[in-house]
Amino acid sequence: MNELDFSGKQVLVVGGSSGIGNGIAQAFRARGARVHVCGTRANASDYSPDDGSHLEGLQYQQLDVSDPHAVEKFKPSFDRLDILVLAQGAVIYRRGEFQMDGFRKVMEVNLMSLMACATKFHDMLARAGGSLIIVSSTAAYHSTMGNPSYNASKTGAMGLTRTLGEAWAEDGIRVNGIAPGLVDTKMTKVTTANPKRLEGALERIPLKRLGTPQDMAGVALFLASPLSSYVVGQTIIVDGGLIL
Repeated sequence: MNELDFSGKQVLVVGGSSGIGNGIAQAFRARGARVHVCGTRANASDYSPDDGSHLEGLQYQQLDVSDPHAVEKFKPSFDRLDILVLAQGAVIYRRGEFQMDGFRKVMEVNLMSLMACATKFHDMLARAGGSLIIVSSTAAYHSTMGNPSYNASKTGAMGLTRTLGEAWAEDGIRVNGIAPGLVDTKMTKVTTANPKRLEGALERIPLKRLGTPQDMAGVALFLASPLSSYVVGQTIIVDGGLIL
């Protein structure tokens, strides 16, 4: 038996149109799952591989989780769900998160929408004996001086993972999380596109390389599989050793 065969499973990756979420979506698709992804743009054709988007073989629906009512109104194109991955994320640089509107915007995407999506699909996951995976960040474990909302929201995401893990275990839903370190995506270009910053970052990573969406996907596959059947409420740090 291959525990990493997801044939016949239905997966939804919110934030699956690019970056880490997209890498996770394609990993499930490659192992037989039918994978749905949500992103902010109107159509799949509005994304390109230059954005870190590879949508071939994925079912796309628009969902802008920065709108607090969008999740409630969302009508999924499926009626069964085995695995829900919440990979949505936002950050505002240049001290924008020190303004309350910026702080709220990031909090809405990175924390409020996690609870909205989790509760929206709770019943489907319970019927399937399914798995919920929340993508947070190693920012949950240390300060990120210029980004108070990003930090607070990712710390909150880790707490939410723990608490839903305990609360929903009796419903047959296993809730766990992934805390990526520095992964090469559109969102981290502020570091990766700056040679001096990149060099400094790589010096701090014992593996001496950036993470990839595929590195994160390997852990997501594990957390959704029978291999992790006794793992509940945990957030696994996937950072090449960065925060050691």
